[in-house]
Amino acid sequence: MNKISESDLIINPDGSIYHLNLLPEDIADTVITVGDPDRVSEVSKHFDRIELKKGKREFISHTGYLGSRRITVLSTGIGTDNIDIVFNELDALVNIDFSTRTVKPTLKSLNIIRIGTSGAVQEDIAVGSIIVSEYGIGLDSLMQYYLHQLSGDEHMILDAIKSHFHHFKGISPYITAADTDLLETIGNGLERGITVTAPGFYAPQGRQVRAKASFPGLVDDIRSFSTGKYRITNLEMETAGIYALSRVLGHKALSINAILASRLKFEFAPNPAKIINQAIELVLNRL
Repeated sequence: MNKISESDLIINPDGSIYHLNLLPEDIADTVITVGDPDRVSEVSKHFDRIELKKGKREFISHTGYLGSRRITVLSTGIGTDNIDIVFNELDALVNIDFSTRTVKPTLKSLNIIRIGTSGAVQEDIAVGSIIVSEYGIGLDSLMQYYLHQLSGDEHMILDAIKSHFHHFKGISPYITAADTDLLETIGNGLERGITVTAPGFYAPQGRQVRAKASFPGLVDDIRSFSTGKYRITNLEMETAGIYALSRVLGHKALSINAILASRLKFEFAPNPAKIINQAIELVLNRL
């Protein structure tokens, strides 16, 4: 079996993975990801017992128990560039033998649930809603660097996306569906939709402060897309990368979105912490 080089897989002197600073035994089979490092403790405060707290850079990890279920909550920071780091290192922790630098003969599949914030692009989705991403569409470039196989309705939706956004020169969208088991359990009864993942917060999400955007009317273009029963519901910065890398690496992923903004009504939640906590409690109650 091929040995992974020291420059491809960097292991710290204490045996932990390079960026996350975690040992293989530090993570649970169920991982909750959040963007904001401060949100890790907002999740873990609901645990019955916390056995581990570690941190390095923006990557803060707590592992503990909710009843008999062991859970890790981990901050990713913002954007799919960080998702690339976090998901490759999570996979390495469970599927690579650090002592031999080889892939284990039996691979493990993690259950990964993102609890994140997002902006709605449909008028009927109110600020304060909690929605689940049935699909993630990436407008970033992450998956140009990985071999990524599509299945089911993904081909049909992606073809429709490319046709609808044909005037977006230089952008090559990608798509991945949520894990169906997690969608039916954690996401049961929630509003479903397609989540668009942008490579930035301002112009890449149709915001204009002072710099002029090269795609004027971006939010209207996103809002007006539909194909069959599917429509785009919200816009954020991680979901598509999470879904696509989870598919590539053999993990199960789901994204739960706390809607803090209405991009059509130009509204922002006056109580964002309350909405985020509702999303946290919903996920933990359904695990």
